[in-house]
Amino acid sequence: MVTLHDVARAAGVSISTVSRALSAPDKVAEATRRRVTAVVQELGYTPNRAASLLRSGRTGSVGLVVPDLENPYFASLAKGVQSRAQEAGMSVLIADSDENPRHEPELLSQLVQQTDGVLLAAPRDLAADFGVMDGTPAILINAEHPDLASVSVDYEEAMVRAVAHLWALGHTRIAYVGGPTRSRSDGQRRAGLKLAGDQYDGLEILDLGAFSPKVEGGEAAADLALGSGATATIAYNDLVAVGLLRILVRRGADVPAQMSVMGCDDTLASQLATPALTTMYVDIRGAGEAAVNMFLELSGRTPGKGRVSDLAEHRTLPVQLVVRDSTAAPRRA
Repeated sequence: MVTLHDVARAAGVSISTVSRALSAPDKVAEATRRRVTAVVQELGYTPNRAASLLRSGRTGSVGLVVPDLENPYFASLAKGVQSRAQEAGMSVLIADSDENPRHEPELLSQLVQQTDGVLLAAPRDLAADFGVMDGTPAILINAEHPDLASVSVDYEEAMVRAVAHLWALGHTRIAYVGGPTRSRSDGQRRAGLKLAGDQYDGLEILDLGAFSPKVEGGEAAADLALGSGATATIAYNDLVAVGLLRILVRRGADVPAQMSVMGCDDTLASQLATPALTTMYVDIRGAGEAAVNMFLELSGRTPGKGRVSDLAEHRTLPVQLVVRDSTAAPRRA
């Protein structure tokens, strides 16, 4: 195996010079750096990553906490995080809170000890979570805190566009099947629905309540939607919409003639549903990649650990309407 000593001898420099050329090239003369780089490539030398991390005091990993890894949304998010982290030479430790706010602080506390920083996706109780971060660099995904950088999807705009689509089809009574009450993204959705409701005279938005953000949540809300008098229903996410569709079809309801149904997030579930779901496209993997980029920027500018409020940055990702087969003009009596 090629060692650092072999590279130094072949390049005609000291071992410390080789080390600096690899870890801090700006501190080495250009000619020397090029010579060392050429020898490294010629000999096929691979730096000892473990030793490098030990010297730097870093772990080379980042943590990711999600509410439900079985949810296609968070699975795609994790894919984006892992892909970008691997490009940066980092590993990812993933923890699933199972939609339980009480689990989040415990998982975060563990990750704080094992990683260089944490990405916290859609936290259900940010106040409790923030208390255990102990100054560790953190990036929020679909949540915001004044002292932390964050990446969020514009779910308020998503609902405005969803309502505009249904209004254009002729729907004037639209139901909403909500998600977790502590979810910031559900709050954004509700804000968007209120904003949209104020834009159209004669439009009524019906809040059917909060439900589990899973297929079972949609199934539980289906009869409420049918009995509400609404001709269209917007679900918190695609999984809820799939559950809604399942029961509506079982009840003999004609979708979309009797009831139009919209999802949100454009996960694979929306494409496999019958009928295929009209939904709002969100670049979920892109959100994960953006979160890692923000973490890399923050950790690169901040030696060691520490909360740096002046570096807190908030980025918002756009949404896009995807029209499929589950929405149409309401049936006229």
